[in-house]
Amino acid sequence: MAILSAYLFAFGYAPVAAQDVRGPVTNLPLPRYVSMKAAEGNVRRGPSLTHRIDWVFKRRGMPLQITAEYGNWRKVQDRDGAGGWVHYALLSGVRTVLIESEMLPVYARPDPNSTVNAHFETGVVARLGACSLDWCRISAGGYKGWTLKANLWGVDPSEIRE
Repeated sequence: MAILSAYLFAFGYAPVAAQDVRGPVTNLPLPRYVSMKAAEGNVRRGPSLTHRIDWVFKRRGMPLQITAEYGNWRKVQDRDGAGGWVHYALLSGVRTVLIESEMLPVYARPDPNSTVNAHFETGVVARLGACSLDWCRISAGGYKGWTLKANLWGVDPSEIRE
């Protein structure tokens, strides 16, 4: 039964009441966020070179969510839910986020009354730093500071980072 469950999960069939699910290959949590290490990455229909390429991710640093693992392959999806299988060598553990609000204020401190260091446009990919329950430290284009986590894609709402 455990082998069947791992196989089904590897192909995207998650158990309904999954809690603290771990990848069968890495033993890391699923789902989890990573970023695109390569400038281009083929997204395949299945976890092997023999599977058809459905499209190509073409944005280095783009945050992706890993939802399954199978050998050297990771099933990923982007912010819009588009995805498929990519080779693990194309991915990085360096965390990035996608800005989801227009002209998002980035503050000097995790406080909306502090100085605004910059405004980031929708779609900017920023490096993710520390996160509290509501705030995350981000950086992009030489600017850094704190913003509300709710305006970011690539970090779980309950995720705390030091």
